[in-house]
Amino acid sequence: MSPTWALLLLCQLLICTSVSSKKVCGRPPVTDGIEESVLKRVYEVGEEVTLTCEHGYLPSTPSPQRISCTGTGEWTPSNLACSPKMCPIPKPLQPLAMGRTEAPYRTILNFTCDDGYVLLGSNSSSCLHDSTWSHPPPLCKAVNCPLPRPPVDGRIVHDRTPFTATNAIYGQGWTYECNPPKAPSYERGSCMADGTVTEPPTCQDVSCPIPTGIPNGVISFAVMKEHRYKEMVRYACNENHVMEGEAEVQCKNTGNWSAKPICRAPCQVGIKRGRIFYNAKKIWIEDFRPNRVLHKEPVVFYCKNKAEKCGYPVASVCNDGVLPTPECFEEPGKIEYNLKAKTLPSEIQICTAPPTSTSTARPA
Repeated sequence: MSPTWALLLLCQLLICTSVSSKKVCGRPPVTDGIEESVLKRVYEVGEEVTLTCEHGYLPSTPSPQRISCTGTGEWTPSNLACSPKMCPIPKPLQPLAMGRTEAPYRTILNFTCDDGYVLLGSNSSSCLHDSTWSHPPPLCKAVNCPLPRPPVDGRIVHDRTPFTATNAIYGQGWTYECNPPKAPSYERGSCMADGTVTEPPTCQDVSCPIPTGIPNGVISFAVMKEHRYKEMVRYACNENHVMEGEAEVQCKNTGNWSAKPICRAPCQVGIKRGRIFYNAKKIWIEDFRPNRVLHKEPVVFYCKNKAEKCGYPVASVCNDGVLPTPECFEEPGKIEYNLKAKTLPSEIQICTAPPTSTSTARPA
């Protein structure tokens, strides 16, 4: 190769090396909320860029932030941070927002109504850049139903007012009644979520069979015959028995009686020697006369913590004739009971805390 060509090639290599080594900066790194639409992909060394926040965001610094492309291809640092503006959550919605009172820019609230209510207004609202909502909260209006029709040979008794002359509102209920002695095939109606009402029942003849007795109780007021709809029978419990349920039962529109009451039996304390706590008194069992505890009444027995040498109370409850004796209770022998009564669990020092193991009760 001639010297001239060699020199020319060397110059081209030098030029190429000089151009390729020149530094540039890429698009500046930005965080959420910084305006990116005005930024270029490549910048020359020395170029400056002013960073600003998008609409709907607030800058962390009062003055604009300028950054420069340096000779190393990097940008000078910026401490600009953009935080979203906040929209105040309407007070009626705050309980649904888990106690929050504000929502950030671009938050979308979606609204729905419960069954039986119609949404009036927009079903969503967005937090705008000026801290306002795009739509106000909607209203949920109760569904309207046409007024129900009374049954043939009967009438309607509404649960409550107001109701208009032309419609009822969702959830409003009423009772269907027939002219005596007939009974409606069903008694209750209401305005339903789909805007319809129950069809009126039919009025029919209904009778309930001759009432029967109950265990541990008697019929206190009744004529022993078939009874018509809504006629009543009254029950009473034997002495010292506790009634559960209603004393009066009624002939229902189904031809059956309403639930009869139950008479729960009293209990006996099933120990021969010892002291109990009953009805706010400490009582020796031989002085407990009559030996009777009513249903659901508690009785306290005394057990002994042998390790700590102290006594502790354990309660048991009468349940329909059964009063369990706690498993921890140890009935004393005759000699111990008569001669060493002061050493019994009921008489010695009471434990500051019950034993860690739980004592169960055994049937009396």
